[in-house]
Amino acid sequence: MGSIDPGPYYLGSGQMAAPQAMVRRDLELVLLAARQLNVPLVIGSAGTAGAKPHLEATLDLLRDIAIKHGLSFQVATVASDVPRHLLVSAAQEGRLQALDHSGAALTLPVPDEAQLLSASHVVAQCGTDTFIRALKQMPDVLIAGRSCDTAIFAALPQMLGYDAGLALHMAKIIECTSLCCEPGGRDAILAELGPRDFILESMNPKAHATPSSVAAHALYEQADPWLVEEPEGTLDLHMARYAALDEHRTQVSGARFVARPCPTLKVEGAAYEGARAVLLAGVADPTMISIMPRALDDVCERVRSLVPGPWTMVPHLYGQGAVRALPAYQKSQHEMGLVIEFLAPDASTAKTVAAVFKQNLLHFGFPGRLTTGGNLAFAFTPSEIDANDCYRFVLYHLLLGVKPEDVFRIDVQSWNFEEVVA
Repeated sequence: MGSIDPGPYYLGSGQMAAPQAMVRRDLELVLLAARQLNVPLVIGSAGTAGAKPHLEATLDLLRDIAIKHGLSFQVATVASDVPRHLLVSAAQEGRLQALDHSGAALTLPVPDEAQLLSASHVVAQCGTDTFIRALKQMPDVLIAGRSCDTAIFAALPQMLGYDAGLALHMAKIIECTSLCCEPGGRDAILAELGPRDFILESMNPKAHATPSSVAAHALYEQADPWLVEEPEGTLDLHMARYAALDEHRTQVSGARFVARPCPTLKVEGAAYEGARAVLLAGVADPTMISIMPRALDDVCERVRSLVPGPWTMVPHLYGQGAVRALPAYQKSQHEMGLVIEFLAPDASTAKTVAAVFKQNLLHFGFPGRLTTGGNLAFAFTPSEIDANDCYRFVLYHLLLGVKPEDVFRIDVQSWNFEEVVA
């Protein structure tokens, strides 16, 4: 259901990334289908980031749908919030480790106790072990907090005795639905798992799972396409084989799973950084483009004399390397897009700084300026906009030496809403 991909805001704030109306629509579709077929409905990373407020919000929506349709069933939940004392002890004992570049897009230092306590929410990714423990409670619906994407799909097959390597490889692919097909998309996908292989088939007849498209999926979100790290061990794809059954389906075999002696848990935490306002503008003057970002620094110094207090400017110069570093010859000489963040203790200050900064940058004087009328172009007004609160990651680490059952709490409830409709 969710991910950390949308960034630290949703984890820190406890808000859902998807519109509530769409979440309700999707939950209603899958819940009714699962109850009609009398098969388990399994959801992981509930409500985006899988913290307590996300799990509770997802349960509230599910309960509303169950009441609407007069449904009765067993609900199991897995809470993924990490007790802070476990984190503090792990940091002090060297059991909290930064992810290296092969395992993450960013590397953070190990936080101190104050930083650990500053995080508004901290979650750990549960793996197949936790899902299997929950499924053994025989729930009709299982909703978990933060989860490994693979565990959601691999737990039941492993519980039934299927090969862990095949189950995890299958899960690694189908968690992205038909993204492994040509053309790739978000259409549903069917995986048929057997004792020695699994078969992939997109539910869109125009999207084909080919050996090359399926094999290429090993590069998705992976620095190393051969080894996939899971909480319980490593998925080894060196011996994986891909064979076309026809133009639409591919058969996959050969993956191996190497268990590690003790599970490792990826933990994620976000802390409040401040309120944020954003200034949006464009520049088409080649001379002004050539003096960026020095012009921003000069304007920033002036604005600090006008609006005192703690605030921060974070510029993004599109056309000049805002997305990735660019060599000088690739930088735009004709047009530049400015997206400038202003962080402050409160929204009013952030927006005030953005407005004052805009006026001073608009009329900034520099050698060779051709007009005093203004240096910036605006797509709309107001050009400075509220941009919600800002959160930052303080935790994006591996937690060692902790048993999953000490972190992930499983709860089972019986829901009976038949009489409500009656």
